[in-house]
Amino acid sequence: MFLERFLAVDTTALCDVDKTIRVMSSAIRARSAGKRIVGPAFTVRCGTDFLAVLRAVESASPGDVVVVDGGGREIALAGELFARGALRRRLGGIIVDGGYRDIGYVATCELPVYSRFVTPMAGTAKELGELQVPITCGGVAVNPGDIVLADEEGIVVVEPARIDALLDSAAAVKAAEARLIERLDAGGTLSDGLNLAEHVDALSRGAASSLAFTG
Repeated sequence: MFLERFLAVDTTALCDVDKTIRVMSSAIRARSAGKRIVGPAFTVRCGTDFLAVLRAVESASPGDVVVVDGGGREIALAGELFARGALRRRLGGIIVDGGYRDIGYVATCELPVYSRFVTPMAGTAKELGELQVPITCGGVAVNPGDIVLADEEGIVVVEPARIDALLDSAAAVKAAEARLIERLDAGGTLSDGLNLAEHVDALSRGAASSLAFTG
């Protein structure tokens, strides 16, 4: 349900309606052909050891997004086999605050894969790590079950109880943008769809105001 609704909007619209939304560092970038993610976080905390990530891929439910707190280290915590395994289990994606490898395959993969680094050096497989615990990924807190949404613009994290309202508001933003684009295509200007003059006047007088769509 969330996937279809997110396809109609994007992370920019979500950020427009909520300036407090958690946005991961732009250093965590898409490495795959597929980039759209929407699903509950299945969290992993590990260091330079990838065993916990492997456990997560095999334990997560269809649609879950494996989100890995690798401490931002430049060591590969997953690769081609992990992506293939996640596809087989119908997971929603893999996000690693650390390294990913086997990009020759991953770059063509429809499973969304994001990482901070690309590196050929894999970690060890000797430590259990932690699954389904609160973590930090890309500089923001991620709790098990938080809704993770990603596209070409970046990655955001939302509490489950807020996602419906945020998607509704984001849809309204996209609809307003579409109306303004129609006016621009018809020869209009930005001022034809924004309260620009009124907003500037209010700010000049020291009054409270917000830039908003009109019409």
